[in-house]
Amino acid sequence: MRKNQEKRQSKTLLDILREEKTDKYQGGIYHKTQIDLTYNSNHMEGSRLTHDQTRYIFETNTIGVENEVLNVDDVIETANHFRCIDMIIDDACMVLTEKLLKLLHLTLKNGTSDSRKDWFAVGDYKKMPNEVGGMETTLPEQVSGKIKKLLAEYNAKEEKSLEDILDFHVKFERIHPFQDGNVPSRYQQQIAA
Repeated sequence: MRKNQEKRQSKTLLDILREEKTDKYQGGIYHKTQIDLTYNSNHMEGSRLTHDQTRYIFETNTIGVENEVLNVDDVIETANHFRCIDMIIDDACMVLTEKLLKLLHLTLKNGTSDSRKDWFAVGDYKKMPNEVGGMETTLPEQVSGKIKKLLAEYNAKEEKSLEDILDFHVKFERIHPFQDGNVPSRYQQQIAA
């Protein structure tokens, strides 16, 4: 019996995402990931765009709506979110750093009304305390240290399991290093000053 001289390497999910991204392939996992991840992520943050509107923006880079008012920030963040996913795919094998986290935040919020607020700190860690879902998060002066510790723990693992990724996500959300989420009313006076 003859053995194959060349063993076929099975493709990883990352290989497929990169290939479909490069080929601009519609209907594959890259296409679905871009639309579903962007829709769900933005929806959790309060975007009022529908799944179909999100898909339409991704597929055509246009907005087709009649008799409806859209929030410009929702549209801008949706387009920016697509770029963030591309950045993550491109840099997936790199060590996760504070610089990359800040660049992703800058990319996501670029051109939004938040980017015109000095106190919002687009592309940098939050300046004001915030809360998410009624839960207080890490104070601004503690964010850098906690993120450094979280990244050191995560990057020390040679192989990351799904559990490691989920654990990172939960800890990251509890820190909530960027200025989104609700600013508690007791701090809103400082913003207005």
